Amino acid sequence: MSPSARPKNDTFLRALLREPVDYTPVWLMRQAGRYLPEYNETRRRAGSFLNLCKNPQLACEVTLQPLARFELDAAILFSDILTVPDAMGLGLYFADGEGPKFERPLREEWVIRDLTAPDPNVHLRYVMDAVAEIRRALGGSVPLIGFAGSPWTLACYMVEGGSSSDYRTVKTMLYDRPDLLHHILTVTAKAVTDYLNAQIESGAQAVMIFDSWGGALSHAAYREFSLAYMQRIMAGLKRSHDGQRVPCIVFTKGGGQWLEAIADIGCDAVGLDWTTDLGEARRRVGARVALQGNLDPMALFASPDKVAAEARRVLDSFGADAGGENSGGHVFNLGHGISQFTPPENVKVLVDTVHSHSRRGFARG
Repeated sequence: MSPSARPKNDTFLRALLREPVDYTPVWLMRQAGRYLPEYNETRRRAGSFLNLCKNPQLACEVTLQPLARFELDAAILFSDILTVPDAMGLGLYFADGEGPKFERPLREEWVIRDLTAPDPNVHLRYVMDAVAEIRRALGGSVPLIGFAGSPWTLACYMVEGGSSSDYRTVKTMLYDRPDLLHHILTVTAKAVTDYLNAQIESGAQAVMIFDSWGGALSHAAYREFSLAYMQRIMAGLKRSHDGQRVPCIVFTKGGGQWLEAIADIGCDAVGLDWTTDLGEARRRVGARVALQGNLDPMALFASPDKVAAEARRVLDSFGADAGGENSGGHVFNLGHGISQFTPPENVKVLVDTVHSHSRRGFARG
């Protein structure tokens, strides 16, 4: 099989492009992670999370681990959204029990004005090497998803210096010095565009933008400081490579109220968290985009029969107004990343239920 050929199981890609499918494909945000004992063992061998991200062989190993356990319809590159600001010189590190932090957060005007977008094929070469290695290891079985954080979400970390409960520092900049924040976002949007395009050139067959903190913005601020910059990325993104269409998913956590606006920026699919009803979302966007989502990750802590029932409920919600058409347009996922405490056996129940229930639904249609 040539590197440009569609994978043997291309259901995920077809669903994103709203082409006919035989069942609803499923993958999980953070599907390679701490809920899997084999991941924890590989991470111990790596010595740290950052070492794991920066070692293409180990990143490939953990990317493939969930696919060995579950019948998932896509692999997603194992990496972190903060590799981009790390490559911009902010000094990423992970403090035990405190999450990601930056040694040099963006606080002073001269530092912000000097910010430049890194060359992804130089400063993020390890990510491109991982993408290429994972594609080879997948052997054309399922598609590989590349990803990046949205400019707004990355800016939150870059200005705050780490995670934040109230985004006080970055929001003060937003209201007091919007010119400085716009400069950060402009540079970061270029960095993300270059980074995603490099992933596509290295072998990613779909890409996703994680706007994890977009829902923290006011209505007006979301459009100005988050959505506008994701639209810039859409305008600069490679939409095909080696003769194959490369779909793009945009996910704003807490962004259900802006669904129509997100659908209009040029993406192929919109990710939804669990607070938005899929059937209602489908009615709102029509045939403009596919939808991805949106099981509450906490549902995976319930008993197996309740997990299966919740999966069926999500599928039925999307298909309630389908009119019996096997038209694709839905990728099953969680409404956010999987918890590290999730029982792996419940993930198997979820994946198997999505496949079996959607096949029956399409057969009835």
